[in-house]
Amino acid sequence: MTARDPATPKPHDPASAPAPVPVPARTRLPAPRSRDRAVETGDALTHYMAQLRQYAPISREEEHALALRWVEQHDREAARQLVLANLRLVVKIAMEYRRAWTNVLDLIQEGNVGLLQATQRFDPYKGVKLSSYAAYWIRAYILKYILDNIRLVRLGKTRAERKLFFRLNKEKRELERQGFEAEPKLLAERLDVSESDVVDMEQRLSRNDLSLQAPAWSGDDAREVGEMLAGPGASAEQNVGDAELRRVFMERVREFAASLEARDRRIVEARILAEEPLSLQELGTEFGVSRERIRQLEARIVSQLREHLKKNMVDFEYYAASGE
Repeated sequence: MTARDPATPKPHDPASAPAPVPVPARTRLPAPRSRDRAVETGDALTHYMAQLRQYAPISREEEHALALRWVEQHDREAARQLVLANLRLVVKIAMEYRRAWTNVLDLIQEGNVGLLQATQRFDPYKGVKLSSYAAYWIRAYILKYILDNIRLVRLGKTRAERKLFFRLNKEKRELERQGFEAEPKLLAERLDVSESDVVDMEQRLSRNDLSLQAPAWSGDDAREVGEMLAGPGASAEQNVGDAELRRVFMERVREFAASLEARDRRIVEARILAEEPLSLQELGTEFGVSRERIRQLEARIVSQLREHLKKNMVDFEYYAASGE
């Protein structure tokens, strides 16, 4: 998901780009003591929220003054204060996604990175509040983190997948509430995606990821799921069938070649059956004719060969279509 950037720096900004916004060290959680290493996420979140109480929100005038110091003077302390004043916004947005990802601290961490990006790119000359601008970046980083980590197989690689991941179930519930049957076609129209995208996402959301090391059967069978999957390439049955088809095909071609006159038989052997076919020019020189004459003769022979194979091979049309 790409965050919008409504506040692009003005051309009259200082020529040298601002240095990266410093990560506010005081917002990091202190390293746990050995006896506290098993602290639960809820306790850690409570502790983090308690730390945020010392960073009060600032007025719009203060924010504008700090932003000017950051953009015009590269004042890292001003940037730090802007970040600290908006950390509560990150928590507020992260809490909106706690159903999708239970560890809110993970979302807060990613949202803080988005806040840093927004602060570094913020343009105070646009007349937009930093919190309004930063919300896009915070959501973008949180959503990307969820999509990248919620499944072993990554979801949300396209715009349609991202939209369906977050809105499909909600849209289904809304349609059912209105008395409609939530069919893929109707969902696709409501969400402006293809019907196949809806079906694919429904299937992917309805089943959990399965490890290839998971046991395939219960009881004494020790095989794993990965051992039951088909490997790349053709199966043994297909290889045997293809080999038999080639054998029969070559027999019929040799039968056809044996019925030809010497010159035509030589063309079949040198152009159709040979592993390294001769060129039209080489055969033309051998027979004392032009390469165009050899091409015409070869085209006539191939047409006759096709008719011969149609009469003498079962399902020739099927195999011919498969090879094209």
